[in-house]
Amino acid sequence: MSTHFAIPFYAPDFAAPVSSPWNSDQDETLRCVHIRQETHDVKTFVLAANGPRNFRYLPGQFLTLELEIGGEKINRCYTLSSTPTRPDLVSITVKRVPGGTVSNWLHDNVRVGMELGSMGPSGEFSCFKSPAKSYLFLSGGSGVTPLMSMARALHDLGSDADIVFVHCARTPADVLFAEELTLMARNMPHFRIALVCEQHTPGSNYAGHLGRLDSARLAHIAPDFMQRDVYTCGPAPFMAAVRSLLTTAGFDMPRYREESFSFETLVADAAHAPDNQEATKENTEVIYKIDLQKMGKSFTCPSDQTVLQASVAAGFRLPSSCSGGACGTCKTKKISGTVEIKHAGGIRQREIDQGWFLPCCSKPTSDIVMDR
Repeated sequence: MSTHFAIPFYAPDFAAPVSSPWNSDQDETLRCVHIRQETHDVKTFVLAANGPRNFRYLPGQFLTLELEIGGEKINRCYTLSSTPTRPDLVSITVKRVPGGTVSNWLHDNVRVGMELGSMGPSGEFSCFKSPAKSYLFLSGGSGVTPLMSMARALHDLGSDADIVFVHCARTPADVLFAEELTLMARNMPHFRIALVCEQHTPGSNYAGHLGRLDSARLAHIAPDFMQRDVYTCGPAPFMAAVRSLLTTAGFDMPRYREESFSFETLVADAAHAPDNQEATKENTEVIYKIDLQKMGKSFTCPSDQTVLQASVAAGFRLPSSCSGGACGTCKTKKISGTVEIKHAGGIRQREIDQGWFLPCCSKPTSDIVMDR
């Protein structure tokens, strides 16, 4: 006779006093309470705090997972597909990427009950930061997640905003959240959805657009797109195509916003990007020495460059991902020296107080010795 061991259902005590907010400076781990198989290669991981907590964040923000994979500590950012209007849980929706270290590990190893290190939420991509009367949401593949978070929040709040949600996928079998988006459209009088698939799936009853999103198709789906605030997320080629389309049409680009975690390009660009605020000064930079203690190496860093920029220029490869102080991948202990740090949520204040810093967003104010 087999015995079935059930994992306790996650059920917050709704009669209890209001839970304290999640604080990533104090709360460091989330517990997986449910896993949904969205498509053949996409899973949603539903996460809860270990104690009574509610999550306050802007729809569209991301969470940084702090994982140990193969003996190596790895940080990776994932946009929250959940909405803060349902504050007891958060969720990330992850596509399995061929060769992707973290996505494959999550798909193959995470089980209900497992704890994951986490930090955040943080990020600037949210329509709630600049509310408008009408929106155009354009998503490609798993880039739908921040836009889904925004749509869920607007739906839960009974918003009367005029929303056109265009989701692009490779095939109908790859479309995410189709049923929920359809339900939102039923519930919200000014919410319209359009699906665009590159190829048909044999045997499916898909009746949406076939091909790729172009200017003619966009004008057909949303004839008034020039008057809408546009939010875009998806693979880099998808967003580049959208930017080109809108620019060619004469769209007011300050009303265009995008989100991407294609970090490799960001790191390469940031390593050579000039600091515009400092570029107008003449001969004011000071040159500091940066010592990598464990490696027994050193390089110099001008005061108007980040430590990461200077390390790349000197031929050293420090761990890095976002290059903007968001993900925490480059987090390093500073043995001595001082820096000016301008981060975007990728490090806790108590870690800074303990001597940690992020080379990607820190400029030296003295010579520095790093624990690397």
